[in-house]
Amino acid sequence: MTARPLPPSRLSRLRQSDLWWSFTHHRGAMIAAALLFVLIFSAFTAPLYVPQNPFDPAQLDLLNAEYPPIWTEGGQWPYLLGTDTQGRDILSAILYGSRISILIGLASVFFALVVGIGTGLVAGYYGGLIENLLMRFGDILLSIPTILIAILVSAIVRELLPPSLREVGAGGVLVLAIVLSGWVQYARTVRAQTAVERGKEYVQAAQLLKVPARRIMFRHILPNTLTPILVAATLNFGMAILTEATLSFLGIGMPASQPSLGTLIRLGNQFLFSGMWWITVFPVLQLCLLVVAVNILGDWLRDALNPKLR
Repeated sequence: MTARPLPPSRLSRLRQSDLWWSFTHHRGAMIAAALLFVLIFSAFTAPLYVPQNPFDPAQLDLLNAEYPPIWTEGGQWPYLLGTDTQGRDILSAILYGSRISILIGLASVFFALVVGIGTGLVAGYYGGLIENLLMRFGDILLSIPTILIAILVSAIVRELLPPSLREVGAGGVLVLAIVLSGWVQYARTVRAQTAVERGKEYVQAAQLLKVPARRIMFRHILPNTLTPILVAATLNFGMAILTEATLSFLGIGMPASQPSLGTLIRLGNQFLFSGMWWITVFPVLQLCLLVVAVNILGDWLRDALNPKLR
């Protein structure tokens, strides 16, 4: 008796999928994915090889301050990209700051997805007054520039917190500010898709079988709305990192004791015209590489998942 062949693994199915074929035949996407992997991996493994922890004041030495990059005159080992006015190693600060920016971006996208998907499913499934209230509230938020909403929320929440908690809770405040200004896009996309799926036969059959509405929304309708949501989440990840950097640059984001990329740019901008260009230029380059890599991947994913382009 012959043995029944084993079903293909998920990895095998992925390699045989159109998405994988599109990825391996898109040079820009492959380069962007490799760059993004290097940036994220180096940020989260930084404590293993960087010369100092820039968040630990005990490791900072003013005698090592204002060193230029090592390939210029006056550079000192092991400070490859130089040091700032406090003796903080620029490379260490960039990698630690990138980790903060990436975590804030991921958390912002995740919670915005949760709020936006839940709101969009409820609005699209029930319709009527619930849909009008939720979507009109979203329209009000969309009429205000995203950065202004984030600035307003961040400033108000920071003032409500006790002074002793403002630095500790700075990351959470940033996530809240970005989520409140970013969930509407997901909600509108899911609401439109849900309104279409609600009238299809498989949803009507589930309703006739008395399947709970929550199960219909999350088990049946939601999987059919994930394609545009995945694309939007990828693109908004880069936008969330930029928003965090903007808020930190304006002084209402991460504190100087725990600098993100935006904070490093703000601190270095004060010395840009005094000859210490490396304090600002290298964090800017890191931020640009990170956002560009995410946006290239998002553009490729949008084209790869668009059935009209296949």
